[in-house]
Amino acid sequence: MASYKVVLTNSAVPLAEEAEKAFLGMDVEFVTVDAPTEDELIRVAGDADAIIALAEPLSRRVIDSLSRCRSITRFGIGLDGVDIDAATSNGMWVTNVPDSNYREVAVHAITLALSVSRRIASLDQAMHRDGTASLALAAGTRRPDDQTFGLLGIGRIGRRVASMASAIGYHVQAYDPGVSADDIRALGFVPVSFDELVETSDILSLHVPLLESTRNIISSAVIDRMPAGAALINVSRGGLVDEGALAAAIRSGRLAGAGIDAREGEPAPMSVTNPLRGLERVVLTPHSAHYSVESLAETKSKALDDVARALRGESPIYAVNDPLSLRIG
Repeated sequence: MASYKVVLTNSAVPLAEEAEKAFLGMDVEFVTVDAPTEDELIRVAGDADAIIALAEPLSRRVIDSLSRCRSITRFGIGLDGVDIDAATSNGMWVTNVPDSNYREVAVHAITLALSVSRRIASLDQAMHRDGTASLALAAGTRRPDDQTFGLLGIGRIGRRVASMASAIGYHVQAYDPGVSADDIRALGFVPVSFDELVETSDILSLHVPLLESTRNIISSAVIDRMPAGAALINVSRGGLVDEGALAAAIRSGRLAGAGIDAREGEPAPMSVTNPLRGLERVVLTPHSAHYSVESLAETKSKALDDVARALRGESPIYAVNDPLSLRIG
């Protein structure tokens, strides 16, 4: 019987080669359970020393059932779905990998923005279908120099997007409740209020986590206030946006389109009833913004290294909580 048991909640990412390096000299058994229900995860991981999850939720009920778990590692950036308070109170580390794929996500956001604003998807589909395309499909296309690129959130990813948008020629403005106007200005961008951001951005790109305070932040009422011909880019989380209201605004022609890499209901396949599916001016990608050969390798290495640290009784590098404070107190 192995000394340590590590449960992986998704087999989509093979870890064998990287695990051999990270756990060198350690007797570790890997157990995979794909997209488990709460009951399945409790059954399989009840005696696990560590859990590595992709997008699967880890509720208090699950966490309270883990008798010997030392760490919960999110394979990526987002921590929505992980009850961090429950983990902390149970003496478990929670870690993620916040700096391995921000460059890829930023490039993806810009790519979606350009694809929507330049009508690339519509023109591409027409060329494949008919061998030609009417320039009417490109109606309303504008040059970046005459457009305002707005960012909701100016963290690591948002700053990268802002820099690239500025280099292309867009006028860049940003709102982030956690960053002062002076700091945004020091970065070289224009600070604005949330209302001004929504009402004056030709392209609105979302770069905030999904929290109770940000859920449905792009509501039907907010979408109604966006400028005619504006576009929405979401590479963050689907729960930020009222997808029905967004689809209606695009179908009516009031909004130019949207670039969507994150949607409601993930990680399940996109339903045929999703209102965004099938809209010509909506560019959809399958939550792939984070991916590159390099980012995947870096994420694997950093995630597994932190698991190994926790198993050895060390503090992980990318911890988002501090269970030791409770143990000491």
